[in-house]
Amino acid sequence: MEIVPPFALLTLWWFVSSASTSLYFPPLQTIVTALHQDWFSARFASDVLPSLGHLAAGFALATAAGVLVGLVLGRIPFLADTVTPLLEFARATPSVALVPAAVLLLGVGTEVQVVVIASATIWPILLNTIDGVRGLDPMIADVARSYRIRRLDRTVMALRAASPQVVAGMRTALALGIIMIVFSEMVGSTHGIGFQLLQAQRSFDIPGMWAGMVLLGVLGYLLNIAFHGFERAVLGWHRGMRRTHK
Repeated sequence: MEIVPPFALLTLWWFVSSASTSLYFPPLQTIVTALHQDWFSARFASDVLPSLGHLAAGFALATAAGVLVGLVLGRIPFLADTVTPLLEFARATPSVALVPAAVLLLGVGTEVQVVVIASATIWPILLNTIDGVRGLDPMIADVARSYRIRRLDRTVMALRAASPQVVAGMRTALALGIIMIVFSEMVGSTHGIGFQLLQAQRSFDIPGMWAGMVLLGVLGYLLNIAFHGFERAVLGWHRGMRRTHK
């Protein structure tokens, strides 16, 4: 049923815009044609796939670093309290402000996109991991210590307990990553979705510009569906426990 509202909206857009003669708001049919010809045919391998690769690399880097650092800080409250001012300072700095420095230090290329995406997406994962690990029931931790369970096993247990919040942070981070794809490629790239969107605007290719925005929406929707599958696979045990407690 979730496909019905988008389909109804697209149908309404199709018929309402069919008679449009505006240069800035072309008919949806023209946009779909540009989407097929410009993005899925001519630019898919040269621009769309590299953008998705940048997103995957930056998101993976942010997930690994966020979970690892969050696990350490969640398990060692004193260390977390010590570095909290630094974390708050770094989190308050807009990731887009790092793009000029990243371009200066790394040059124009893949590294800039990956670093910028990772710097933006790490925060929801990191903070949710810290909160999830700290939220472990103290009684469970005491029982684990009393049974002399190894520290590594206790750490894995804490990470498993925090996994619902970690996955929630990853979901938020994925949406931020899609946004950062566009911005980072507009400034620090010679290809990609963001770069081609900027080129379409500069060359007054209005249908191509709209097609690029529609493409981003489609990619975001498909990535969200894929993440739903990942979430069900990773948190199947959690859903089972919730059904048991109801």
